[in-house]
Amino acid sequence: MEKNMYDLVIVGGGPAGLSAGIYAMRAAMNAVLVEKGMPGGQVALTKDVENYPGIEEVGGFELCEKFLNHAKRYNLEIRENEVARVEPGVDFHEVVLADGTRLDTHAVILAAGGSARKLGVPGEMEQYGKGVSYCATCDGFFFRGKTVVVVGGGDTALEDALYLSKICNKVYLVHRREEFRGSRILQQRVFAEPRITLVLSSVLTNIAGNDQGVTGVTVQHVESGETRDIDTDGVFIFVGFRPNNMLVPAGVKMNAAGYVVTDEKCETSLPGIFAVGDLRQKYANQIVLAAADGCVAALAAAHFVEARKAQAGRK
Repeated sequence: MEKNMYDLVIVGGGPAGLSAGIYAMRAAMNAVLVEKGMPGGQVALTKDVENYPGIEEVGGFELCEKFLNHAKRYNLEIRENEVARVEPGVDFHEVVLADGTRLDTHAVILAAGGSARKLGVPGEMEQYGKGVSYCATCDGFFFRGKTVVVVGGGDTALEDALYLSKICNKVYLVHRREEFRGSRILQQRVFAEPRITLVLSSVLTNIAGNDQGVTGVTVQHVESGETRDIDTDGVFIFVGFRPNNMLVPAGVKMNAAGYVVTDEKCETSLPGIFAVGDLRQKYANQIVLAAADGCVAALAAAHFVEARKAQAGRK
């Protein structure tokens, strides 16, 4: 089996991982980034990004390309492979890939991001890919001129409801509370959009469908308990993300929600192992914060590796 020794292995190619790669290469580290899919993470699935400083408006995929091209400019090694596990060690850590390759490294930056949360209601998994979606920019095209239901109350739900309102004839926006959690400017746009109908203080309890796909949903009012059926061709679910913490080694401290607890350097409770982006416990998950995490972790990793090598040289 192939074995390699690196200063740093970055697991994940979203904004946090690519930012870490940029700063690692600028610090003259021998680094490699491992990404099992398309670099960019969740951002690549976002139609428009309007809150990244210095760029007033950019497509999510385009922004990811800018991150990727910037990293490639510094000749960052990028491997398209899946990480099977991370094995912490005393002298060095090992990152084991799905094909059996073992990457020995002084430091690891975990940038695995998060995944869409599921509602867990009847019909959700049965109709997944047949009308149930977690990405409006991926699947919205298939519902042009039709009726859809959007579930959620955060920025993503509001953004995608607005996006779908430009494609679909009607958009029902279902939220369990009376007020949205999303930013004020997005709320104002939603309120002003005539194609969006609000269904507040309600939860979706069932997704109906047949062999052709989704046919309708049932929603229940959280206070009265009354239910109503809504005919729809599709359901887009945006109720948050859960951290992809499957690769977090035993011994790394996590909070009750599964997010990795770090210090201000993004270092975990295991020396030389860092966590960044949506995987890390912090106040908010934003692209700019993920990029900042990558920067901080790479600079801290560079200092850690330099100290580790100096210590080894004195022995």
